[in-house]
Amino acid sequence: MAQFKRPDSPLASRHRALGSDLEDFNGVGTAWSYSSDPCDEHDAYRERATLTDIAGLKRTWVRGPDALAVVEHTCSRDLANVGTDKCAYSLILTEEGTVTDDAIAYNMGERGWMVVHGGGEGLEMLQASAAGKDATVSLDDSIISMSLQGPAALGVLNPLVEADIEPMSVFGQTTTTMLGHEVIISRTGFSGERGYEIYAARENICEIWDKILDAGKDAGVMPASFASLDKVRIEFGLLFYPYDMNENTTPWEINLPWCVGKNKDFRGKEAALASKGQEKIKLVGLLCNLDDAAPEDSTLFHNGEEVGVITAPGYSHRMQASIALAHVKPELSEPGTELEVRTPEGQSFSATVSAMPMYDPQKKNMRD
Repeated sequence: MAQFKRPDSPLASRHRALGSDLEDFNGVGTAWSYSSDPCDEHDAYRERATLTDIAGLKRTWVRGPDALAVVEHTCSRDLANVGTDKCAYSLILTEEGTVTDDAIAYNMGERGWMVVHGGGEGLEMLQASAAGKDATVSLDDSIISMSLQGPAALGVLNPLVEADIEPMSVFGQTTTTMLGHEVIISRTGFSGERGYEIYAARENICEIWDKILDAGKDAGVMPASFASLDKVRIEFGLLFYPYDMNENTTPWEINLPWCVGKNKDFRGKEAALASKGQEKIKLVGLLCNLDDAAPEDSTLFHNGEEVGVITAPGYSHRMQASIALAHVKPELSEPGTELEVRTPEGQSFSATVSAMPMYDPQKKNMRD
């Protein structure tokens, strides 16, 4: 069995029973695939609901009188107006103004701030921002997170919790009781559907996982692996560090200008603002003329000139299309632009730049 640097998810036995070999994500054994067909899981995301273990995300607490100052200096977005019933998506930048992680920051009131982030240097950046401040920064693996996503999510989850979460808006959050256990629930996710992320103590997470699946049985709720999660997030144009954004990209290049606060100080602000208008690439969606997912690391050409690279390929059986996220030269980022794709094995096919999101472009399902 593979060894991981962080404690394995308490749900590991459930994942193995579903056919997962538990591959690594952020030092945690993660269900990248199950024995079930990822297309069936994909359908559940869009038509019913799915439950996914996201224990590999890093849950970092910032506590103390200077907690807000630390989080504000680390996160590029202005968080001062995020209330205790809200959380907010932000980027975490380097001193050079490029992306080293992304995060959702939760204002937990007197308990401090919980910053949930991915595989980049978010923890290290929080620790650096806390130097000389009256604040502590600690990675917390005593709580685990799972994600319930899809049109049936509210109907399944709401009867199981003490609080009424139906009125909760996107990026709303609350601390409540679920099956007798304290949980944090937020209206967040990585699917483009109405969904919720649930944070609970390690010792309670298996009971909560089992009860959600049991409560959602008649509604067709099923466990979902990262293989299907990757499909839905590409359809919706959601970015995954370090593939679609990394230390070589600026917020302007990945279409996240709203993540740059102009009225506060944060790491990399001067460099980030100076890079506006100097974009070398733009993140786009692609529709590929192919009957399968494009090979990873495929290169993009226009009139024989190399102009970009595919960062996240996938095949959407629901769209009946080979789709991808890609970096291209800014002048070729307009929807409808025709490009040539060349694979590492020498195959060549055409692709068309698409508007994003490629699925549900009005974001109606997420907001309903």
